[in-house]
Amino acid sequence: MAVTQPIRNNEDIIALTNYYLNLKQYRNHVLIVLCINTALRISDILSLTWDDVYDFKRACFRNSIDIFEGKTKKSKIIALNQSVTDALEQLALEFLHSGNPIIMNKRTGFAISRVHAFRIVRSAGEFIGLPYHISPHSLRKTLGYHSWKNNVGELVLSELFNHSSTATTRRYLGITQDDLDAVLMGLDYSDSNVNKSKNKEVEKEITINLNCVLVMLL
Repeated sequence: MAVTQPIRNNEDIIALTNYYLNLKQYRNHVLIVLCINTALRISDILSLTWDDVYDFKRACFRNSIDIFEGKTKKSKIIALNQSVTDALEQLALEFLHSGNPIIMNKRTGFAISRVHAFRIVRSAGEFIGLPYHISPHSLRKTLGYHSWKNNVGELVLSELFNHSSTATTRRYLGITQDDLDAVLMGLDYSDSNVNKSKNKEVEKEITINLNCVLVMLL
């Protein structure tokens, strides 16, 4: 069985995220946004109701989700970033209702099945031309991989994913030899590199000073 891999290309992530949005299929759009922005497993995403993300008393979206994870049996607080809130707001215009699942099957009134969720994600990947199949798990790994690329430590990611150890997280991230090579190829201890950094700082200081002069003249 092939190991699920993250989506490594930023342009592919953007295309995937926008696919259902452009089709105005807002439920499917929210599904993908939640998968790629919350680190939650698909089973936990499908268990979410509007009450989890929206405060009906205050009539506003919550800043975080307080959830009891089905697989780990651990409580977890997940922050809702702007991408998630924007997607939810669009879907809420039609489907916001206390007690209803967010990713709802309109015909049954219940959450869609995991199989249905997998089809939604896989279909989007196929339509944007990804050369490999993706799943909700791929999107969860994508969050971890790009967080690691942006220098988020393995210890933090281990906590985010509720892994038992950083070794598990290291395997989970899908780091390739190309990623490791890029770290080494990016190193430069030469004097020329130091001088480049100093020149950039000088240029920045000159720009700031010029701006100050222009403000005084105005």
